[in-house]
Amino acid sequence: MSELEGIYAIWLREFRVYLREKERAVSSIVSPLLWLFAFGTGLGASVAISGINYQLFIFPGIIAMTLMFTSIFYGMYIIWDRKLDFLKEVLVSPISRRGVFIGKLLGGVTDAMIQVAVLLLLARILGIPVTPEGALLAIPFMLLITICMTSIGLFFGAVFSSFESFQLVMQFVLWPLFFFSGALFPLKDLPGWLASATYFDPLTYGVDGLRGTMLGMGSMPLELDLFVLSLFTLVTIWMGASAFERMGKI
Repeated sequence: MSELEGIYAIWLREFRVYLREKERAVSSIVSPLLWLFAFGTGLGASVAISGINYQLFIFPGIIAMTLMFTSIFYGMYIIWDRKLDFLKEVLVSPISRRGVFIGKLLGGVTDAMIQVAVLLLLARILGIPVTPEGALLAIPFMLLITICMTSIGLFFGAVFSSFESFQLVMQFVLWPLFFFSGALFPLKDLPGWLASATYFDPLTYGVDGLRGTMLGMGSMPLELDLFVLSLFTLVTIWMGASAFERMGKI
């Protein structure tokens, strides 16, 4: 088996698992819709930001949230694979550990992008005025967010052997990443300490890039968003691949 065939086989397995677990896809769509229409509509009735309805303003942030939660929690399936001994079989196969990581990474990216495509379609049907052109321009940012967050999830999945440990760490990673990203509020005019925190959050640049491409109201240049998010993504890919290398030697 060649390296590419092994990567494809792992990706295909992950994709088929996703297709079988329909409740997983449904639950990942319901939560962002609740945020968008309950939270967004409630505040949107009395709040507008730069002349834009609040519900529309937070829509790129909700897209980023969907990608982030889906991608990071995908790492939990590494723990399942370990407990079912599937991972052991994969690690002793001819494919390299980095190849296993890439196959898993592609599987997680595929799952998350399918779910956000469904969310974009539903939002369009339900009246969120995001143009197809804006959605297409946002694809590079969506992909970078997904790759970055899936790599983080796979890193933790490779490091921890229990669901309890994984979930505990995720609580200290997921919510800070989301709340400090500017997904629910504009970045301008923030207090100094909060502004500093947002700039160290990789999701900030993803949300700002999505908001810039979809709504034309980003706080930073798109080139800067793309560069910083790409840099964070490369670092997380290295972290995830290195964790898989060490896991294979245990």
